Amino acid sequence: MTTFLCGSVYALYDTGLWSWTTFIMMGLAVLFVDMGTTGFNSYYDYISGTDNQTYNLERDKVLVHENVSPNTALAISLTLFALAGILGLVLASRTSWWLIVAGGACMVVGYTYTGGPFPISRTPFGEVFAGGFLGTVLFTLSYFVLTKTVNIGAVAASIPLTLLIAKILSVNNTCDRIADEIAGRKTMVILLGADKAKFLLMGELAASYAWAFLLIFLNILPWHTGPLLVIAAVFSVKRFQAMLRRGFSLETKGPSMNDVSQLFLASGASLCIGCLVAFIIR
Repeated sequence: MTTFLCGSVYALYDTGLWSWTTFIMMGLAVLFVDMGTTGFNSYYDYISGTDNQTYNLERDKVLVHENVSPNTALAISLTLFALAGILGLVLASRTSWWLIVAGGACMVVGYTYTGGPFPISRTPFGEVFAGGFLGTVLFTLSYFVLTKTVNIGAVAASIPLTLLIAKILSVNNTCDRIADEIAGRKTMVILLGADKAKFLLMGELAASYAWAFLLIFLNILPWHTGPLLVIAAVFSVKRFQAMLRRGFSLETKGPSMNDVSQLFLASGASLCIGCLVAFIIR
């Protein structure tokens, strides 16, 4: 939802175009796909044995700890995807029928992340697909439904969020490394090993902010985002240092995911607020 908001606000800043009806419909479609994907993940991770009481300590794993029926999770997810599909058809009729192809691709990736014969989550490409689709693709789609066009600036503006979403998944996989290895997964973190995985986490954070400041220099992002990004960067470094001190394990996964989510929200808020301020005072 942060990526959706950033893409929408950037569209307003970049073009001045806005529609509350389109914004609300797109927001609901994004929410339904996101929630449906989470449901599919819960379902397939449970029935494959990846999620179990031995290695999953998070209480929000309700299929593991709260005796929620896997079939209930599957039914809810299918319903949410159906609702998102209906909204997608309406949005396509208001913009372009090519939106069906792009939205359909997002739903396919959401399902095949843990579902199907070759789940993406069991490969080293999880960060690429999660960051790419929840970052750049979602950002540009949010921009497109409001403006009916896409430009290189919108794509470039999405990259910092793409990198931080990849970092969220990297933190998750670093904490789950032992359980994932036992379950037969071959994530990027498993291939790199625990020590080198920390450099991946550092690189994703550093590259995100470096790219964001470059966008300000290139006048793709307004200068108003600069001071906010500095504050967000300092906050993010402190959160990341807390994660490093705590270590990455099944026992520390909850606090670590909370920290990485906070630094992602800080970056997204900086972009949104900066663009909104620039639009208002322009």
